[in-house]
Amino acid sequence: MKRWGRLSACLLLITSFSQAAVTVSGDVANPGPVELPAGGRLLDAINVAVPNVEGYWLAGVLLRQSLLQEQARLKAGVLFDLDVLQRMASLFDKPSRAALALRLSEQVRQMPVTGRQIANLDPVAVEVGFARNIRLDDGDRLIYPKRVDEVEVLGAVAQTCHLPYQPLLEAREYLQGCTPLGDAEADYLWLIQPDGVVRRVGIAHWNRESGHFPVAGSKILVPVKNDDLDPPVPELNQQLAEFIATQLAEVVR
Repeated sequence: MKRWGRLSACLLLITSFSQAAVTVSGDVANPGPVELPAGGRLLDAINVAVPNVEGYWLAGVLLRQSLLQEQARLKAGVLFDLDVLQRMASLFDKPSRAALALRLSEQVRQMPVTGRQIANLDPVAVEVGFARNIRLDDGDRLIYPKRVDEVEVLGAVAQTCHLPYQPLLEAREYLQGCTPLGDAEADYLWLIQPDGVVRRVGIAHWNRESGHFPVAGSKILVPVKNDDLDPPVPELNQQLAEFIATQLAEVVR
């Protein structure tokens, strides 16, 4: 009997460690912690939380502990490149570029490492198989934010702009409501959709791409020019866009 009791206790201990405790918050009927069995998936948590049927599911956020270290390295890489840019701009007598690099560095330092994973949290899409029913881990968080009817333009601009969202307005057209700096890269911008998907979009006459429409809650990064310095920092803008995509809307404002 004692042996059986010890075995039962061990099995109970293993089972308790196999469970995943995730948290769901935001525009849902049942916010709070959700205990999932071993192998619990995204749809299991969604069914417990019950997101608002009229909610803005496109902006749903999945935060994962397992991605924190990787994104910490990404942040460190962005800050390193911005430091290189600042030093090179000063060396090549481009004070406005150096000041922009310093400003962006200060903004990035204030952005937390979130562990956000690009994921479709649309309950219908997950249920019918159009989106991945991701296996969740202990400590994961799901957030269903409210809809924000604006598009944010940031980066190499005089100041960050929060512009009213306008359906069927091309990404490049939002730049008319914000002031790009002379140190901005004139041929491209980076479109960051609220689901975390990032895309570089050509906006010059020679490479113009049409059909790229920001949705409500999107961000547009006006990239920093850096190809006229030695050494250049060619991955800076892409990595900056990817790190901004990990941020929550209330954080990057």
